[in-house]
Amino acid sequence: MKRLFPVLLVLLTLAGIACDKIDDLLTFYIDQEETIKIESNFPVGVVLPLSPIPVATNSEETFKNNKTRAELVKDVSLDKLVLTISDPSSENFDFLRSIEIYLSNDQGEETMIAYLNEMPKGVNSITLKSTNAKLDKYIKGNTYTVRTKAAIAKPLTRDISIQAAMRFKVTADPI
Repeated sequence: MKRLFPVLLVLLTLAGIACDKIDDLLTFYIDQEETIKIESNFPVGVVLPLSPIPVATNSEETFKNNKTRAELVKDVSLDKLVLTISDPSSENFDFLRSIEIYLSNDQGEETMIAYLNEMPKGVNSITLKSTNAKLDKYIKGNTYTVRTKAAIAKPLTRDISIQAAMRFKVTADPI
């Protein structure tokens, strides 16, 4: 009996490692980059939505390139979302109090995917906190819309363009 326990422990460990390896083989990432514009007349201190950005997913082609199909995708989540000021390049995020990013689809469903309530000072690139929401219905579709809510801390003297680099983690079933 004492010899059986170490053998079982080794077998369970190997099975766990094998499952992790299989998940790694069935996991890939989709990178998406969009531009968010904040206009100089944006009101200070009020959380307001910015113009929505429609996005074509090209999901069928992306899934095919990763040797899967939409019906086999079992989990999609936001892996990373980085905002970087692209214009003017000398600007930093000191003007921003908070920001929230949402995805919506043409069925009227909407999900917050990332946010940041406390802005670091003096930086022109920030990484938002993911909500770890399940995003299958957005990424599997043909299109989705990126919507941003922001609160400005101080008046803007010029328009600001921000690059939103999103990376989605996709895991599919093998069959």
